Amino acid sequence: MHLSDFDYHLPPELIAQTPIEPRDHSRLLNINVSTQSITETKFFDILDKLWDNDILVLNKTRVINARLHWTIENWKLVEIFLHKQISDNTWDCLVFPWKKLKPWKVIHFNLNNNIVMTSIVKEISDSWRIIEFDIWWIQFLEIVEKLWSIPLPPYIKEKLENNERYQTVFNEIEWSVAAPTAWLHFTGELLKKLKNKWVKIEKVLLHVWLGTFKWVETENILEHKMHSEYIELEQDTATRLNDYKSKWKRIIAVWTTSIRVLESFSNENWILEAWSKDTNIFIYPWYTWKFVDAIITNFHLPKSTLLMLVSSFAWTELIKKAYKYAVDNKFKFFSFWDAMFIEK
Repeated sequence: MHLSDFDYHLPPELIAQTPIEPRDHSRLLNINVSTQSITETKFFDILDKLWDNDILVLNKTRVINARLHWTIENWKLVEIFLHKQISDNTWDCLVFPWKKLKPWKVIHFNLNNNIVMTSIVKEISDSWRIIEFDIWWIQFLEIVEKLWSIPLPPYIKEKLENNERYQTVFNEIEWSVAAPTAWLHFTGELLKKLKNKWVKIEKVLLHVWLGTFKWVETENILEHKMHSEYIELEQDTATRLNDYKSKWKRIIAVWTTSIRVLESFSNENWILEAWSKDTNIFIYPWYTWKFVDAIITNFHLPKSTLLMLVSSFAWTELIKKAYKYAVDNKFKFFSFWDAMFIEK
């Protein structure tokens, strides 16, 4: 399979820069794999697309303030991006310009003329740095909340006035550097209506790290080295999901993070096994799906592994047709605004 098979032209003006209000008033592209049909509604019409006792699986991660622009030695401006936590006080970070943060470099972080945190650069790997901070997890998050900023994706150029608009309405556990954006369409009121319709909601965990934005650089996609992300599935949740699946209820994954969790923990007998680990699962056309029956997701970047994932679920030609429809009809793409519902 070739990388060029997953390319498409996207006019820059179709990249959404600000979130829509209310959250559930975005457009929704409905894709039915069985009938090969493509229709358009509003996102709040998802109420009419879901059946009694459908199971929605969401990701309960929360985005941390992971990006910091900081001046060191009174004149050197650097950017530090928290990427992946290695231990309670040590992080793998992207830094720029990387030459300004050499091994054993000490950085003091000031707030109101007081040093509130100190870090030391421990190791080097390309433009990455392993940085150890001198305070622990809870206090560290409190300092980060004050000094760092929300890490919007690189294609969003406008400042976000309210950082909570880049959080889902049910976020629980901090650690991600990007939001599970399909869930940004849901409001508390919409979730209440879904529950009243007897739609079940289950929560899994995947912490989104910077690898989700990593470009595929090999023309043969099978040569691509997939990034890893931390995932977690509790035993009670796995037990309920297995019971739902055994009763032929639809498992609907919201955004690709939920898909990665469910498919990573599903064994050869299509049964979920509770665990916590890192996953580097790579889903592309001809992948054998084990647990997911339908998908709610946003539109994805050209040549991205996420586009390959949805192409695997709905077949490449149908996804190409859907994306062409979205471009021709001026849907808004990526993190904010419009979404897709893909069902078999």
